[in-house]
Amino acid sequence: MFSRSHTRRPRKYAFAALVVAASVGLVLSSCAAPSSDAPVAEELSWSEIEQQAQGKTVSLWMYGGDEQGNTYVDNVLTPAAAAAGVTLRRVPVESTTDAVNRILSERQAGVTDGEVDLVWVNGANFGTGQQAGAWLCNWTQHLPNMEYTDPEDPLLSSDFGTPVNNCEAPWHKAQFTLVYNSAAIADPPRTLDEVFDWAEANPGRFTYPAPPDFTGSVFVREALVNQSGGVDKVPAQFDQDTYDSLAPAVFDRLNALAPSLWRGGTTYPQSSSELDDLYAGGQVDMTMTYGPATLPQLVADGTYPPETRILTLDEGTVGNASFLAIPSTSGESAAAQVVANIALSPEQQLAKSEPDVWGQFTVLDTSRLTPEVRAQFEALPASPVLPPYEELSANAHPELAAGWVTPLDEGWRRSVLAGQ
Repeated sequence: MFSRSHTRRPRKYAFAALVVAASVGLVLSSCAAPSSDAPVAEELSWSEIEQQAQGKTVSLWMYGGDEQGNTYVDNVLTPAAAAAGVTLRRVPVESTTDAVNRILSERQAGVTDGEVDLVWVNGANFGTGQQAGAWLCNWTQHLPNMEYTDPEDPLLSSDFGTPVNNCEAPWHKAQFTLVYNSAAIADPPRTLDEVFDWAEANPGRFTYPAPPDFTGSVFVREALVNQSGGVDKVPAQFDQDTYDSLAPAVFDRLNALAPSLWRGGTTYPQSSSELDDLYAGGQVDMTMTYGPATLPQLVADGTYPPETRILTLDEGTVGNASFLAIPSTSGESAAAQVVANIALSPEQQLAKSEPDVWGQFTVLDTSRLTPEVRAQFEALPASPVLPPYEELSANAHPELAAGWVTPLDEGWRRSVLAGQ
């Protein structure tokens, strides 16, 4: 499927080649560095792509800590792929970075039938792969189900400030959200400043995951926007001078907040899952998530208290989208395109939106659907826990570019964590 010629070989051989390549990595890096130009998919008709996909196996690497997501892929998406003649194999990873590192290693080693065929990705991981030419491009515009998305939707055309450029297919939308226990907080804060004030007035009842955890990292970026005077005051693209002028204020504020945090800020949850556990166990009164659509099910199954509610902030919070990307090292890119197209279908997007399935916000523009399917989306169960997406995303702002992520994470580690 690549425009560049490549040689197919058994995957075990490819892996062995990778191991050998790793042992001579210095030689490879000095004389055989791959091009950073993104390879593009071969121009084929959709029927030709479906034909090539028959009988193939696609390895989908994705974060494995989301049980609802795992179950959706195993029980809903995988059978649909099988019906289209493709075997879908879910490969759970602790972090998407693990998948990107594998792809970059295989690319460095010249592997063309690698272990990774499809990746659940966004943000800095997509940007890193894009800079290294690790993603296959020029394929998403040919997916038949792209007709149900809005080409003008900014969440689908840019990923943390990196143009998508037909190198990844949209999967679902996300909205960063604070979550609180209304039984413990009768008069909830309305702004992030008020959240800080509430935390200082209620010592030990609030904390946030330590960056570089994905959710902890976005909390620090929200704090940067807040301390800088609003999203318009922070340029989307990173530059060192702006960082040097804006970052000290946010670290000063988070240092001032630290003594009021859970355990006096002497330690932080290592992941959003750990923060969720603290909230579920009643040790803190707030948690935070990129995926608030999962909350109704977490309340229904008793994981979270029944008084769990969304804390919508007047100034809005960041919104983004998740994507599926095909590595340039995949030897099954045709089958991977078929899976990405199925994942984008109205049937899969509707199923994934069901709170008891996965509860993710659709990337489809429902006005482009048939009246019957649109009515099914509109009939999704309402919940006192979760407001409609339109209300949830009011005043939402885009992600800062990926270039901000590492400097802020590292700055937090040196300026806040080291100040314990």
